[in-house]
Amino acid sequence: METTVLVVGGGATGAGIARDLALRGVDATLVDRGGLSSGTSGRSHGLLHSGARYAESDPVGAEECIEENRVLRDIAGACLRDAGGLFVQLADDDPAYFEAKREACEEVGIPTELLDGDEARERVPDLSSEVERAMEVPDAVVYPSRLVAANAADARDHGATIHPHAPVEGVTVSDGRITGVDLGGSVGGRIEPEYVVNAAGAWAGEVAAMADVSVEMRPTRGVMISVDYDGLGPVLNRCRAPDDGDIVVPHDSEVVLGTTSVRVEDPDEYETAEWEVDETVRQCAAMLPPVAEAPELRRWWGVRPLYGPDEEDRGGRGISRGFFRLDHAEDGVANFASIVGGKLTTYRRMAAATADLVCDRLGVEAECVTADRELLGADDPERLDALVAEFDGRSVTDEDVVRPPDGAR
Repeated sequence: METTVLVVGGGATGAGIARDLALRGVDATLVDRGGLSSGTSGRSHGLLHSGARYAESDPVGAEECIEENRVLRDIAGACLRDAGGLFVQLADDDPAYFEAKREACEEVGIPTELLDGDEARERVPDLSSEVERAMEVPDAVVYPSRLVAANAADARDHGATIHPHAPVEGVTVSDGRITGVDLGGSVGGRIEPEYVVNAAGAWAGEVAAMADVSVEMRPTRGVMISVDYDGLGPVLNRCRAPDDGDIVVPHDSEVVLGTTSVRVEDPDEYETAEWEVDETVRQCAAMLPPVAEAPELRRWWGVRPLYGPDEEDRGGRGISRGFFRLDHAEDGVANFASIVGGKLTTYRRMAAATADLVCDRLGVEAECVTADRELLGADDPERLDALVAEFDGRSVTDEDVVRPPDGAR
């Protein structure tokens, strides 16, 4: 079996790459091991960033977020919920941090509105009496399983091949090029690509190692707890340096509380500690007190695909979630690249940067058009949910919202 480009990893970035390449007329095959969005994309808290979280620490990343936020509002339809967001300052929080963030948002171009505590409580009646002021920003909620499925379906409709259950079992490198990739699962055979893109997220190091290439990942785990709470309007963010339990994300009749950041050695095998749940609930309740006693509906952990060298250079949690495009021609494998790091919010930009590299290497002269074309089925939630079922892509993040057709899982 042959393909021009093999994309390994069926999360948002991988599906976005397949879509981008297909829209440029490039033959692409997308593979994942456990159904689309089964990795980090489908195990997040589902925040579509405005960029405000990173405005003072990483203005370039913040600018990328607000730009992609606007693009996705145009193209992603029912993959999103336009909730808005509040960064809230509690009595014990440093007011200088609030001011620095607000000034940084202004410099980056993230629109803000300043609210005093009473005005904030008019927006969110159960907001803590300890909230002294808040800053409104254009955060939103993203439903990752719909987003990934829409990208994959759009890719397929433009000629791509999608294999949701085809794990990579081996890679053959000959004379400085990948000449074959062995796939298990539904494929059960060898594929011979002209180019390979590693978009495996937290597992990128393992995929790269199959080609004798080193990609140093530094994954961290984080817990999310969904509790029964109806009627929260905006996303709530604690306006302090990133820490445990500083975000509350609204769904229909639930809110998702998050999160922690604990380094893991293996993205498949790691501890899930009860203290993470307790601390996350406690800290989130400082913003929204009723969640402390709200019935827990479900909990899950996700693993962030952080790039090791960037983590070492910056030295701290939440300072940057930039992405890195690694051309492995520099490592002796000419037809191989990895895309690592980043955020769900910037998946389309990550895909575009990767597709640019691939097209350059293949001699394809075609521009990226993904920012200007609505995703397949974006205006039809039922169709999106049918696509999620088709690609076995239902994720824990949005399982309360996504409703597969009767008879589907």
